[in-house]
Amino acid sequence: MFDHSVHDSRSSVEGADDDNRESTTAVRLEGVSHQYGSTGGRFRSGDERTVTALRDVSFEVPMGTIVGLEGPSGSGKSTILHAVAGLLVPTAGTVELCGTDLAAQSDAERTRVRRRHIGIVFQRFHLLPSLSARANVALPLVQEGVSRPDRRDRATTLLEAVGLGDRITHLPGELSGGERQRVAIARALATDPNVIVADEPTGELDTATGADVLELLTDIGRERAVLVASHDESTLSVADRVVTLCDGQVVENDA
Repeated sequence: MFDHSVHDSRSSVEGADDDNRESTTAVRLEGVSHQYGSTGGRFRSGDERTVTALRDVSFEVPMGTIVGLEGPSGSGKSTILHAVAGLLVPTAGTVELCGTDLAAQSDAERTRVRRRHIGIVFQRFHLLPSLSARANVALPLVQEGVSRPDRRDRATTLLEAVGLGDRITHLPGELSGGERQRVAIARALATDPNVIVADEPTGELDTATGADVLELLTDIGRERAVLVASHDESTLSVADRVVTLCDGQVVENDA
């Protein structure tokens, strides 16, 4: 389903980093814990109100592997995705992305690493409604300073690769839920990242459409590391390994 030749098109993207796909481990979490503090709320005891989202979480995601995260709401799945994407710095522990310790980076450096090496697929797509499918896919390349012709070529190639070559000029409101998720996946691939993180990628889709999206993610996972969080058994069935979380702790890791 997915045209893997899209990797070749990135050679024309100006300023792109060289991939490090020979590295065995794309993502490594070691002893990761995280607490969220309130905005000034306190218990009567005077202790600051905090919520422990993760407790000593450790696992790895090799290249070419899909790892699923399962667990009830509040178990820490989304917090792990945010930590891997460099959107938060954990309270304790190490999160390495392609050998880089994200916690040791400045905010600007983490942003740069995320833009170059992470693709994010959201449950509710997060497409800009006023932009065409092609313009939505090209957005990450605008931030990278890629020229407009190269952005258009890259976005067109990716949309063709996910089966939307005839929908490139359509607005999100003119697309089905499955088509919008395909646009979101194409956008996540715009910078040819090493790692894809997906948060409930089929949660807004019907069974048949969700199956098509899962097939696409499976194809993508052959050459990247994919970390997918879901409650859905069919979504987790595409994973090579499933990490089960409860109350912020790993209770099972079926490596």
